[in-house]
Amino acid sequence: MAVFSRTPLLGGYADLMLVSLVAWALQSRVASSWHWALLGGALVGFVSGLPWIVPLVSYLIVVALARFLVHRVWQAPLLAMFAIVFLGTLVMHLISVLLLRLFGNPISIADALGLVTLPSLLLNLLLAIPAYPIMRDLARWLYVIEDEE
Repeated sequence: MAVFSRTPLLGGYADLMLVSLVAWALQSRVASSWHWALLGGALVGFVSGLPWIVPLVSYLIVVALARFLVHRVWQAPLLAMFAIVFLGTLVMHLISVLLLRLFGNPISIADALGLVTLPSLLLNLLLAIPAYPIMRDLARWLYVIEDEE
């Protein structure tokens, strides 16, 4: 996360935790995605400048959406990965902007969308390409299905 947070595109940064959680939650054998969402949300909330509730709620929403789609879009898991990363980035940034505006920060929604959300979205979608096969291989390695004889 430290490497990707130091490579901005305009004002947007890649969210490696979000992309990793989506890729992990889309694996059908995995049952621990909720635990990782809680842990990841707490850790990102602790180290980021945002209120801690923003990443925690956003990551739980993303994992819920991924677990819902894991049985619905089994033919195109990479398409589901792109869709959930897209929606998850939008949800996280929308919650962030609304909460910052609620706390009195005069951030413009148009500026936040153009300078932060869209570049972050592009970086997250680029990271989604290698993240899914890596997490798929990791899940296959950790959750070995024993052959029935």
